[in-house]
Amino acid sequence: MAKRQELEQTSFLYGGNGSFIEELYGRYLTDPTSIDPSWRGYFDDLGAETSALYRQAKAALAPRSAAPRTYGVPANLDHPSLDDPATRALIHDHLRVIMLIRAYRVRGHLQANLDPLGLSRRAQHAELDPKTYGFTDADLDRTFFLDMVLGREQATLREILEILRRTYAGKIGIEFLHIQDPEQKAWIQERIEAPGGILDGSPVDRRELLEQLTVAEGFEQFLHVKFPGTKRFGLDGGEATIPALETIIRTSAQLGVEEIVLGMPHRGRLNVLANVMGKPYTAIFSEFQGQPAIDEVLGSGDVKYHLGTSTDRLFEEGRSVHLSLTPNPSHLEAVDPVVIGKVRAKQRLIGDTERSRVMGILMHGDAAFAGQGVVHECLEMSELKGFRTGGTIHLIINNQIGFTTSPAYARTSPYPSDVARGIQAPIFHVNGDDPVAVCQVAHLAAEFRQKFKKDVVIDLWCYRRHGHNEGDEPAFTQPLMYRSIATHPTTRQIFARQLEEEQVVGADEAQAILETFQKQLDGAHEAARTYKSNKADWLEGAWKGLRKAPEAYERGKTGVSVDRLRDLGLRFTSLPETLNIHPRLNRVIGARRKAIESGYGIDWATAEHLAFASLLVEGFPVRLSGQDVGRGTFSQRHATIYDQTSEERYVPLDNLQPDQARFEVVDSFLSEEGVLGFEYGYSLSDPNCLTLWEAQFGDFANGAQVYFDQFIASAESKWLRMSGLVVMLPHGMEGQGPEHSSARLERFLQLFAEDNIQVVNVTTPANHFHVLRRQLCRDFRKPLILMGPKSLLRHKRCVSTLEDMGQNTTFHRVMYDRPPSDVDQAVERVILCSGKVYYDLEAQREELHLTDKVALVRLEQLAPFPEDAVLRELSRYPTSAKFVWCQEESRNMGAWFFVMPRIENLMESLGVPQRRLAYAGRKPSASPATGSLSQHEREQKALVSEALLG
Repeated sequence: MAKRQELEQTSFLYGGNGSFIEELYGRYLTDPTSIDPSWRGYFDDLGAETSALYRQAKAALAPRSAAPRTYGVPANLDHPSLDDPATRALIHDHLRVIMLIRAYRVRGHLQANLDPLGLSRRAQHAELDPKTYGFTDADLDRTFFLDMVLGREQATLREILEILRRTYAGKIGIEFLHIQDPEQKAWIQERIEAPGGILDGSPVDRRELLEQLTVAEGFEQFLHVKFPGTKRFGLDGGEATIPALETIIRTSAQLGVEEIVLGMPHRGRLNVLANVMGKPYTAIFSEFQGQPAIDEVLGSGDVKYHLGTSTDRLFEEGRSVHLSLTPNPSHLEAVDPVVIGKVRAKQRLIGDTERSRVMGILMHGDAAFAGQGVVHECLEMSELKGFRTGGTIHLIINNQIGFTTSPAYARTSPYPSDVARGIQAPIFHVNGDDPVAVCQVAHLAAEFRQKFKKDVVIDLWCYRRHGHNEGDEPAFTQPLMYRSIATHPTTRQIFARQLEEEQVVGADEAQAILETFQKQLDGAHEAARTYKSNKADWLEGAWKGLRKAPEAYERGKTGVSVDRLRDLGLRFTSLPETLNIHPRLNRVIGARRKAIESGYGIDWATAEHLAFASLLVEGFPVRLSGQDVGRGTFSQRHATIYDQTSEERYVPLDNLQPDQARFEVVDSFLSEEGVLGFEYGYSLSDPNCLTLWEAQFGDFANGAQVYFDQFIASAESKWLRMSGLVVMLPHGMEGQGPEHSSARLERFLQLFAEDNIQVVNVTTPANHFHVLRRQLCRDFRKPLILMGPKSLLRHKRCVSTLEDMGQNTTFHRVMYDRPPSDVDQAVERVILCSGKVYYDLEAQREELHLTDKVALVRLEQLAPFPEDAVLRELSRYPTSAKFVWCQEESRNMGAWFFVMPRIENLMESLGVPQRRLAYAGRKPSASPATGSLSQHEREQKALVSEALLG
């Protein structure tokens, strides 16, 4: 592969090498194996057109009954052969022409006129210079045989160069020869090299383009005048974005797309909301005048340029397409995997297995596309099983600046789009001041996506007329650029003048169109004073039948009859006889089956299987993804079983009964941010699917912190968007060092407010079963942060019975270690805790014979804090008892600072004289855990002893 890359990157066809290359090529056509593999690979890539040209050139010299077309070869040449100088010269010249054509296909974009401002200096590239190949000005009018290459049978060198420069080095630059699939390359090549070229547009199309540019520009200018200095992150300078989106949407609708999910940054969002999504101008103006975008009773809301919406667009052909613009935070590119996840879920909901009816469009800034790692993660997952959506269209709004950072400081690569070359996506660069070219590229991109189901990138070169926001002064850092922008006409003005010259519109017609639109905006601005928004649409579509979470706690009916559970357990432990299972795994499945049959000794993984299985047969799909989730990080789950001979996968939970819902278990690639964002997006589109993401270790979740902060914890309040996503984070101090211990429980508790998320730290398989089922057994959805076990997966005390999951059982937010009795009054110490430290306390309490004197109260759910249940448990014991909180995390971590004031309030309400809750745990530390196992064991023993005796 390295040799191939060197060939592509090296110009070697200088005049002195011509004879050598033509001799090699002749040998290649006779016997490809007779030459070096590196040359054979190169000639393979030239394709059939070159070999046909070579043979046609030889045939041109053969004796004929009629006068032959010799294309510059002497007419008196008889009996030509490859040894004949004239024949060699002819073939040499034609090969040089083909090499020149190929150079333009590969490198033409490097000389394309892409920058509307003309500030990007593009030097002449040697490989695009005819002189490199031995041609001189005297050769410009020579005719060369092309055999329909470039759509021509023959052409002069001058004509060839004109076609190449127009096609590959005009207002459009195309990168596609890095694609290895020959069909995809041939399709693009044929489309852009067809007669007439890629640039076309009827007068009707051009007039409509003018109208689209008018509303795009007129909207921004109106806001600039009516609301001066207000942040709007306008599209000024990139107005061609609107016709680009229109073209993509219309073309996609014509090709069978029924729904498009869009994601974009804040720049240009208001314009897209108004002129693509159809949000009323009146509604947008009312928000500028201070009216909230959503009912203040329902949530806190967000700034105008973060909001989303949805609409149905009906086109002239009778086709309609549903558009939804996903709300997003200011964190650039964070919305990308959310959109892709939404698309995947919507495809599943309508049975779009061909991935041709629902697609995604992602808009990017140039600096963000190159700089944000989540872009690469989304590209890499684009064709992975479990994540593929049939391709996303990426539209880079290339302002040639990132806030105040110039491209030279923003990336090493020549283009912001270069990261997409890694997945062999075609890349179309286009000058934003040529709207016809923009629309042709957009049309081609939409066609490519639908045909090949792959990502495609449009790099729309434009500029940012104002600063990062409208109150910013950009000339502080880019004086030359903004001096040029100050005198540069708008895209609409340039295009209007062009259409007037072509007599597509009259002399004053373009101005009249603009003035008519401005009058429309004036009317909307006046009406905005009394505008009232419609009801929120957050519980429609797939969310119909669900409701906002009630203030009072609801358990949900999570219990399942024991007979039903046993039947399901026997089904997922019954494996096909033809499955060649690993002997050790066979013993694991056998032990599982025995526990199911007896009804006792149900471990964590078995209880989880029962939760999944019961939901599946009730019609709820289950999707579990994350690194190694099929087997499980700790080799505990084994939801996917591999045949030891064929390595074929067998998924027991997907083979329970014919009419069950789909169980999808996806071993993700090594990503936290991209995959969690994807699963969050999936949960937004399908509220009736149990969507779970599991981190390999809990602390790895901090690689995806933006999704917890900006989406999971706050989306319902900001954007009225619910989610039932389950995040499973293995957590516990077990001597494995700083990075494999804490899932940072404290961070999620700090995020909790207004019942936005649920945070649990369960300690029994049965409670795990119930909390998973609770996600779908209530008629509202809340994200669930589940501190998962590690050592408890195989702890001898950490088992449950089928009865614990049976009919009329439920999730326990608080668990006691013994039922209420008269013995409670003898208790001298009440230890509250959460998580696996309970089992350490229980074992040591037994060893010290303190069972009657020390009560253990487990908080299985920390948030929302189960105040009523905790109060009920604490009231069982004498007020003279000592109340202690025990945790294995450091004092500045874990649940201490969250539970301490809440428990103290309850103690006060019970009349407990002890004013402050006692603490037993590790001292504050910068690192979550020690790296020494012996040190860990000493600390663990000390905190347990302090809780029981201190």
